[in-house]
Amino acid sequence: MANLLQRLRGERSVYSIDDYASTVAQFGAALYGNGGLESTLGVKAETISAQFSALAQGAHNSDAVVFAVMAVRQHVFSATRFRWQRIRDGKPSDMFGNGDLRVLERPWTGGTTQDLLSRVIQDADLAGNAFNVLETPLSRLGGDGQKEIVRMRPDWVSIAVQPRWRYDPFGKVLGQLGWHKIGYIYREGGAQSGNDAVPLLLDEVAHFMPTPDPLASFRGMSWLTPVIREIENDKLMGTHQRKFFENGATPNMIIKHAEKADREAIIAFNKRLQAEHAGSSNAYKTLNLYPGADATVVGADMKAIDFKAVQGAGETRIAAAGGTPPIVVGLSEGLESATYSNYAQARRRFGDGTIHPLWQNAAGSLEVLLPVPDSGTRLWYVADDIPFLREDEKDAAEINKVRAETITGLVTSGYTPESAVKAVETGDFRLLEHTGLYSVQLVQPGGAGVPALNAST
Repeated sequence: MANLLQRLRGERSVYSIDDYASTVAQFGAALYGNGGLESTLGVKAETISAQFSALAQGAHNSDAVVFAVMAVRQHVFSATRFRWQRIRDGKPSDMFGNGDLRVLERPWTGGTTQDLLSRVIQDADLAGNAFNVLETPLSRLGGDGQKEIVRMRPDWVSIAVQPRWRYDPFGKVLGQLGWHKIGYIYREGGAQSGNDAVPLLLDEVAHFMPTPDPLASFRGMSWLTPVIREIENDKLMGTHQRKFFENGATPNMIIKHAEKADREAIIAFNKRLQAEHAGSSNAYKTLNLYPGADATVVGADMKAIDFKAVQGAGETRIAAAGGTPPIVVGLSEGLESATYSNYAQARRRFGDGTIHPLWQNAAGSLEVLLPVPDSGTRLWYVADDIPFLREDEKDAAEINKVRAETITGLVTSGYTPESAVKAVETGDFRLLEHTGLYSVQLVQPGGAGVPALNAST
């Protein structure tokens, strides 16, 4: 394993796919993918998601509901900033910044943190995975050496794994116990492009995977996958609506002709009917029939089939899969119950249940690209200046105010400031330590610091 990693790290820039395939095969590694393993170029290989292009074109680019849900997630998710956070006694503490964070603030020439995070959440939404790596542009070699973050299209990335073996106490192999991830493989244009593969080590790639795939060990899945049927139904509802207006915005009809009507005459009448009455521009015109013909209405209009309710139910399921309340997206079912109180509750649900967990995951994923100051520090996000979450900051300020008042009361009662802070932070008042000193209201006149618990007034 060490030899494999050394070869990957030392010869990465000149590796061909054939060289890498033989190396991986030599050390028993494989590429992990869609629920199984298939052979490619002498190794086991699979792509992350074969649905990335289909979802990008068939969902995000052509379905208004999916686009709206993803846009809300993207706009809020990309609004955060990153700082280092110290961990004291196992609890988060103060934050600080340094020059190493610049690569997140300016990930590439002209890019911002918002640009980076927009790409990260977009890839994760469509493919279930987002991959980013640090590279020094050729133009900066020999100069300042400033690195840039490079986004790797997720369906062009594979995960390299190696079998994990289980041994008995005597060193005999009992069998395979899952897989061990050893790195990543990126090939520009995908597996069928014919381009050389670029191997990358674990500590070189920021892999963001918010929803694990239940059929995989190291890969994520798109939240759009469970609602593909709803997306197709939404498209069909749109098609139904368009056809309704194209055909005159009127119900379908059956025209009954006379028993001995001439076939050519029927065909000619149908052409004239389509020309004079089909299309929304011909809606509500009077229909004239020749003697012996009879028109019967079939089907129903949009109100009769409750078009809005049927379409709204599908929209809500799509929004629910994306962890985004319909009222926040602006969907019809959410707007029916739209009040300030309901919106505030929905916003809180979206922030607490969807965005904050995504930020936590993203911070941990991107941390691999940076030199961490020390073992007691982690990369974290800052959300105190995001307008969407200002109500949360107000609540946090009120909570801190109550905590500060509690600490003040405990110190005034004679407990040490350090123990009072720990007790309030943990909620464990058994941590309180008393100084032996009391407030003057508890001491008898002329007393020596003994509380007057039974003194009479």
